[in-house]
Amino acid sequence: MNIGFIGTGNMGTILIEALIESKAVDPSSLTITNRTIAKALSIKKRFPDIHVAERPEEAVSESEVVFICVKPLDIYPLLKQLAPLFTKDQVVITITSPVQVKQVESVVSCQAARVIPSITNRALTGVSLLTFGESCQTTTKEAITKLLKNISIPLEINPKITRVASDIVSCGPAFISFLIQKLIQAAQEETSVSKENAILMSTEMLIGLGRLLENGVYTLPTLQEKVCVKGGVTGEGLKALENGVQDMFNQMFQNTHSKYEEDIAAIKKQFQV
Repeated sequence: MNIGFIGTGNMGTILIEALIESKAVDPSSLTITNRTIAKALSIKKRFPDIHVAERPEEAVSESEVVFICVKPLDIYPLLKQLAPLFTKDQVVITITSPVQVKQVESVVSCQAARVIPSITNRALTGVSLLTFGESCQTTTKEAITKLLKNISIPLEINPKITRVASDIVSCGPAFISFLIQKLIQAAQEETSVSKENAILMSTEMLIGLGRLLENGVYTLPTLQEKVCVKGGVTGEGLKALENGVQDMFNQMFQNTHSKYEEDIAAIKKQFQV
């Protein structure tokens, strides 16, 4: 399968690296391009067999599957530019949540899907969110799912839960990272622990927690129960967290959904769908 990537920013690069390092694809089967071509060339330095195209039209002509990894408001003009080049057997995959698959299908005559990746896919783990268009053939759905299984757990979702699913899968690592950094900061402010040791302990705690969950040793609730001995220190710490958290995550989802609706409105004006 020949795959094209238009856009080699953070997420485009993560997908390229993960697919190559998982051996899901051979670098020679990839054609990549970027508005700032130097970014694409920097990837080629690490994977010399990758083809770098100077223009997106070249990536389309050489690929069966084309990942569009550009900013949401740049997708419509790009699709309009490339629409005449696509054939019905090709597949266009967008990776941004505000652009709906049916909107993509309104511009191009080929098959369309959406894949929302996670930075965790770079470690060949985590979930990737899938939404297939009506244009997608069964064999295409199977091929995309099989490809993504090399770097993630592919999960097909109802478009209605796109934002909350993205908040957990795609934004979640940033949210958890923020909380852990606050834990480290508070540890330094309240005690004499060094920053280096606080970072080491927190990082290894996260890795260990992930392994316990991955191996099915504990669920999140049972893990909390095992650590929280009745009348112990952990319980006192949880009381403070309960008082501090309250509706924090509710507000987080409200904020992300509010921004999502703004983005959807702006994109709807472009596509008129």
